[in-house]
Amino acid sequence: MIPKAENIESWHPAGGQLEVALLQIMQRHHHESLCQRKQTERAKMDAVRSAARVADLLVATVDGGVQELYINEKRIELEARALLATIAWYRKQTDQWLAATNAINSVLKEIGDFENWMKIMDFDSCLSDGLQADAFRTMVGN
Repeated sequence: MIPKAENIESWHPAGGQLEVALLQIMQRHHHESLCQRKQTERAKMDAVRSAARVADLLVATVDGGVQELYINEKRIELEARALLATIAWYRKQTDQWLAATNAINSVLKEIGDFENWMKIMDFDSCLSDGLQADAFRTMVGN
């Protein structure tokens, strides 16, 4: 503890001016260093608050980007699922059309086969008719 300048005479019997001046310098220095320490502590606390604010802003910025990416990812997943469902529907529809086309082709082939059979039967009937007519003429003519 630093003695006060007023009490220097009781502290030092000579009570010299030099001691009083030195004591005042020490007191002033002590007071200024306390003020400087308080100012340094305030500046340190301000710096810590500013750093925390910057960190919070950086985290908010990064989190905002991450949140936006997450939302976009979910939207893309939903769109991909919808696209897969649409593709499955089109695949089913295409399979149905192919089955119907194959059935129509089979029916047309059967119709063609039937038409061909009918032409053969007509030809055979005409041939048979002609042969019978020739045979009848041959029998009647003899």
